[in-house]
Amino acid sequence: MHTISDYQGYFLEYLTQKTTTKEPKNLYEPINYILALGGKRLRPTLVLMASEIFGGSYNNALDAALAVEVFHNFSLIHDDIMDAAPLRRGKETVHEKWDINTGILSGDAMLINAYQLFESYEGDTFKKLAKLFTKTAIEVCEGQQYDIDFETRDDVTIPEYIKMIEYKTAVLVGAALKMGAIVANAEESCQSSIYDFGRLLGLAFQLQDDYLDAFGDPETFGKQVGGDIIENKKTFLYLKALEFCSKDEQKQLQGLFSLNPDDPSDKINAVKYFFETTGAKEATREEIEAYTQKAFMALKDMNISEDKKSLLRLFGENLMNRSV
Repeated sequence: MHTISDYQGYFLEYLTQKTTTKEPKNLYEPINYILALGGKRLRPTLVLMASEIFGGSYNNALDAALAVEVFHNFSLIHDDIMDAAPLRRGKETVHEKWDINTGILSGDAMLINAYQLFESYEGDTFKKLAKLFTKTAIEVCEGQQYDIDFETRDDVTIPEYIKMIEYKTAVLVGAALKMGAIVANAEESCQSSIYDFGRLLGLAFQLQDDYLDAFGDPETFGKQVGGDIIENKKTFLYLKALEFCSKDEQKQLQGLFSLNPDDPSDKINAVKYFFETTGAKEATREEIEAYTQKAFMALKDMNISEDKKSLLRLFGENLMNRSV
């Protein structure tokens, strides 16, 4: 087994090898741009790690890892267009640097390219990877639609919100781990358990992302702090604050989420005040911890050595304590 940073390095080396400048440049340059923006490469790292955890070679999992990363970044390009987001990882979003039409088309090409990368696998492995990828991709789209729908609804429940982030974010984390297991030809029970570990960890990851959107450091977060508040998104923080508020406070908070001021700084500060004083901030931290522990429980009966379980736990702990 290698370290997490080793897997990140192996993936980045492969990504560099596969990055080429092709014509038409206005289609491929935005793809290379977003893939080069960085990030922790969470999902491809998980593919490589899972492959070796189940006795395979990370080399055999590189195309599956790249497919997951390309798909993830495709979804980011389109999400940023829908959210009118100006920044991604501290840099201009694709639609800001080029234009909306370029963002749509380059994103479409990335989705197709993700499917192409599975062509390097044969027989049953290809079939399982493609089936999992198709299922996951449609769930991600469903999650994005739920997210959009929630912006105009005043009756979103916490279970609905959890389902939305499960589809939009968590299923791809689970799929990344399961793809590594598929490439390594792991037994079905292990494929199922590692998927559950990733899905639960993905829920913790998204809750942490929501938390950092409000309370992260602008210097390290890489996105516009308060972006969810500006877009009136019904995050876990918001829903918990409503749950803990008095009737009058609920009206005030809901009123703030009906505003779209030119300068949103006062709105952001007022909403964050509600998040802190109602206890929603602390409740969100507790929920992140709870889903992380549920993920660790999914490892308990998995048929792998304790040192391999420890590596997965370390990954989860680092994820829960991140600041970006």
